[in-house]
Amino acid sequence: MDTFDYFGSVLVGFFSFFFVFLIAGVSFLRERTTGTLQKLLSTPLRRWEVVAGYLLGFGLFTLLQATLIAWYATSVLGIALEGSIFLVLLMNLLLAVTALTLGTLMSAYAQNEFQMFQFIPLVVVPQIFFCGLIDLQSMPEWLQTLGRFLPLYYGADALRGIMLRGDGWDRIWVDALALLGFSLLFATLNVKALRKHRRI
Repeated sequence: MDTFDYFGSVLVGFFSFFFVFLIAGVSFLRERTTGTLQKLLSTPLRRWEVVAGYLLGFGLFTLLQATLIAWYATSVLGIALEGSIFLVLLMNLLLAVTALTLGTLMSAYAQNEFQMFQFIPLVVVPQIFFCGLIDLQSMPEWLQTLGRFLPLYYGADALRGIMLRGDGWDRIWVDALALLGFSLLFATLNVKALRKHRRI
């Protein structure tokens, strides 16, 4: 294995996270600015049903994109894959769902696309420093602790373990559970964020 394999395993997760965050945020923002969301909120649907519907719709696209990125990285670019491709797809999907829920949450507080792009250096860029592209051991201890509160830390750790060391489910289930927890947290905050648009 070489440096390309080491960084490539992390970048598989990063690109899935970044693109889904950006596309989901902008798409959900347009749903608001074009009035589609307001029409939905005027129906008897509950807030959680509206959020679940959007996440399900965007989730189908997320699944396709996460699969495409993982396949391209391993089959076309030839990044090392010692473990199961299905576990790679699973972790990539969990990362993408986390980015999806986070992107829609951030879009609730943006007024236009430009403001949505401004969230990138605040939300996405800092995670680059904690996902394994930079050696965490060289950082102060408090920064290492901060990294454990960011979803990309867990996604990159699991993908690196699967693709480089051949880790199985018994080694990555904690990372998977952490990403699922982030997704549920962001989805719950999404439901609460809809209150600022209309109470149901």
